[in-house]
Amino acid sequence: MIFERRSVLRTLMIAATALSLSACGSDGGPDEPKLDPMQGVPTPKVESEPLGAVTGQNDVVGEGSVKVALVLPTSASGAAGAAAQSMRNAAEMALAEFNTPDVQLVVKDDAGTAQGASAAVTAATDEGAKLVIGPLFAHSVASAAQVARQKGVPILAFSTDANVAAPGVFLLSFMPESDVQRIVSYAVAQGKRSFAALLPETGYGSVVEAAFQQAVAKAGGRVVGLEHYGDRSKMAEPVARLAATLPQADALFIPDSADNVQAAIGMLATNGVNLKRLQLLGTGLWDDPRLVGDASLAGAWYAAPDNSGYRAFAARYRAKYGADPVRTASLAYDATSMVAAIVKAQGAAALNDQTFSNPSGFSGVDGTFRFRSDGGNERGLAVYEIQPGGPRMVNPPPKSFGAQTAQAAAPAN
Repeated sequence: MIFERRSVLRTLMIAATALSLSACGSDGGPDEPKLDPMQGVPTPKVESEPLGAVTGQNDVVGEGSVKVALVLPTSASGAAGAAAQSMRNAAEMALAEFNTPDVQLVVKDDAGTAQGASAAVTAATDEGAKLVIGPLFAHSVASAAQVARQKGVPILAFSTDANVAAPGVFLLSFMPESDVQRIVSYAVAQGKRSFAALLPETGYGSVVEAAFQQAVAKAGGRVVGLEHYGDRSKMAEPVARLAATLPQADALFIPDSADNVQAAIGMLATNGVNLKRLQLLGTGLWDDPRLVGDASLAGAWYAAPDNSGYRAFAARYRAKYGADPVRTASLAYDATSMVAAIVKAQGAAALNDQTFSNPSGFSGVDGTFRFRSDGGNERGLAVYEIQPGGPRMVNPPPKSFGAQTAQAAAPAN
């Protein structure tokens, strides 16, 4: 089932597996929270586990009869708290733009902790919530899920860690696997058969590596070189080793953020690699002004959602709140709009596993998406090429999941 809701639902959203929040980009000291590319925001550092608004007065959005909990780290400091506020605003905007939704959002603070998440879900379900939207972090999702299962309430969570997905715990997030599958299948369709990869030694890198190996094998290609690095200061040796294997490759995959990608490209050139001969490939992390405007990456391909929907969403958000949304705010917008549409069409009883795992999926701000029965998700992504004037879409996203295979094989425009 594809839900569409006139002009608002044309801009229902969901981008890049870890497009970093601009507020999270610094490499702080040991006491600062670290950016996890799997999530897009850093897990907040807390001395204790405050329950904040969990035990206080509710923040209620909407006047509908169907209660839905929105669990976010609203009391967390720094980028995590900023993300929570932006996501809360986006959920409020979704209800405001929907035509008379019969949904009431009860916002619960989990403080970014497992204990807080458990308390938030317990309080919300005791108050009659039929569904939980959130939490944001994997450890909070795992804790929330234990309570939700006991209460028979499904969860639409925002973590990108597939380990916390499960039947009834659906991840409405930017999963790295979708990016990898899309870019590899497109590259093979364009005649690329021999792949190499330079991967960060992070949780994100591990997930991407497994997806990369699987996608290349499934597409009939082969991996001729693969190296890992811990950080930029330790990148030189693995880059030198990889450079020796690159004459056998026709595509090089570097799934990382701008600073590391640019450092790797510079080191490859120093090692005598002819980058013009190689097809460079990336994930949604490349949807970054520092990369899409980098002349040394001209001709590179990366997978990401069609960004026109997000631009429209962000413009409406700025008009309403006077500030830019964080990139993950659209997840809360999509979740809220989807729930409102389901309730309007089928009633509260339809907020169940069967409805969420419908294979036809849903239409969002970033295009089509669907939940798998195991709680993970798949997205219909576009392929972009970096050019001097900015990124150009060379292969559009599929309009439905039935068209995805055919789209992947379509030639570049």
